[in-house]
Amino acid sequence: QVQLVESGGGLVQAGGSLRLSCATSGSGFSINGRGWYRQAPGKQREWVASFTSGGYTNYRYSVKGRFTISRDNAKNTMYLQMNSLKPEDTAVYYCNADILNGSTWLYDYWGQGTQVTVSS
Repeated sequence: QVQLVESGGGLVQAGGSLRLSCATSGSGFSINGRGWYRQAPGKQREWVASFTSGGYTNYRYSVKGRFTISRDNAKNTMYLQMNSLKPEDTAVYYCNADILNGSTWLYDYWGQGTQVTVSS
């Protein structure tokens, strides 16, 4: 069964950068990346960044100017470039996307998450 897989998380010092990637677990699928979310310990999952239906981008106020969401359709991958990271960005980051399997769309898939830890 196809899965979404995030990668690129890790431990970084405040002010550092990470780039998260989101792709399918196998080949032969296309994705329509919707957005990125995160969940910090003891908190609810929150929206971070996403694409509109017209392809524009929206960002959570606290990450605007520091994070950039993008898609590479040729690689069927969605990214989240995170710069100037802060300790309050520490969370498990999840991607959300639709997956095209042949001629069938599978809607609203979620990855398993990747841990981002920012030390002060």
